[in-house]
Amino acid sequence: TRPWVKTSLAPGSRVVTDYLTGAGLLPYLAQLGFHVVGYGCTTCIGNSGPLPEPVAQAIEEHRLVAAAVLSGNRNFEARIHPLVRASYLASPLLVVAFALAGRVDVDLVNEPLGTDRDGRPVFLGDIWPSQDEVYQAMTGSLNPELFIRQYGAVFDGDDAWDALVVPEGTQFDWDPDSTYVREPPFFQGLPPEPRPLADITEARVLVLLGDTVTTDHISPAGAIPKDGPAARYLREHGVESIDWNTFGSRRGNHEVMMRGTFGNVRIKNRLVPGKEGNWTVHLPSGEVMSVYDASMRYQEAGTPLIVMAGKEYGTGSSRDWAAKGTTLLGVKAVIAEGYERIHRSNLLGMGVLPLAFEQGQSVESLGLTGREYFTITGIADGLEPAGRVTVAARTDDGSTVEFQAVVRLNSEVEIEYYHHGGILQRVLREFAAEG
Repeated sequence: TRPWVKTSLAPGSRVVTDYLTGAGLLPYLAQLGFHVVGYGCTTCIGNSGPLPEPVAQAIEEHRLVAAAVLSGNRNFEARIHPLVRASYLASPLLVVAFALAGRVDVDLVNEPLGTDRDGRPVFLGDIWPSQDEVYQAMTGSLNPELFIRQYGAVFDGDDAWDALVVPEGTQFDWDPDSTYVREPPFFQGLPPEPRPLADITEARVLVLLGDTVTTDHISPAGAIPKDGPAARYLREHGVESIDWNTFGSRRGNHEVMMRGTFGNVRIKNRLVPGKEGNWTVHLPSGEVMSVYDASMRYQEAGTPLIVMAGKEYGTGSSRDWAAKGTTLLGVKAVIAEGYERIHRSNLLGMGVLPLAFEQGQSVESLGLTGREYFTITGIADGLEPAGRVTVAARTDDGSTVEFQAVVRLNSEVEIEYYHHGGILQRVLREFAAEG
């Protein structure tokens, strides 16, 4: 492959390595640079390591749009690597083909992938296997014994596993020094009965987002940025950068995850035009700071927060931390033009009120900047499925823009969950009532 192309092979199962070896394909993949680097979530979640230094330098100096081609199931921008903006999903065969071509704007039908040792052009059609070749490779190398050999004793564990000290008791033994698993604050100070519904008064916008904001933008799963609040937390707790791992591996630690919320290196917050990543403006001070730091300052002042967004908010994978992190940052409501179904459900499940602009309305059409004070009334009077609340946006000069927002709670059960502060709180109160 070309010198600027980084390649890796990260099968989802050890059986893949076995049948590629049995088919005689693994040595040839290795010759092309596709060495087995690990199994499961490795390259696809940003664990493939750094790019070659000359490549990284060229991308940054010339603002190149680098691209990844992978056979995984996630193509979120910057997930493979912070410097890789574009990401395309393809079959494993096409991944190899694009690696040989060295670029993604190639016409694979009419342009050669490269040349052979005699300088003759080699096209995709020259190397694409026939159905018979694929069938022969499969029947000669894939059989049930491979799975039995690899996974027949998967639950036995090795000596290191057997040597682990396991605390006894009926309740989980939280380790206060752990940076992987910490007791979350979702139930702290939970009263036995839910508080009355209340309007949201004088809220500030934490982030103002556009269309198609994914759950990976909201709660990234990949590498932890070295200059962000999550990295600062880990350093303060004695964790060296080589051991930071990823956000995905730290999901048992709310302190890390809330610091990474709205922290994708490619997220664009319109409150800070021209900047990407975990940045916002604290109001009314006007200071630019991390989303987490601004959230903490707002919470210290008792200021409720909202998020405003465009169409398809929360699209992508059904990531519960996109809702958990939102509520931990003090966000009480989201107002968007539209939601991905599961993320809307996750928001209400964490006690965040999902609201939608009326058809044809948006941040732009209403002339909002995101720097206003927002008061949402009609909550305390009682909510109805798909009902309406009134949103008043007041500017510093005293002028007000008022509009109706649609309550994106679709049933009385969802309203009950929201009243309890979330589904977890509802279930805990039910258990407590049963003794």
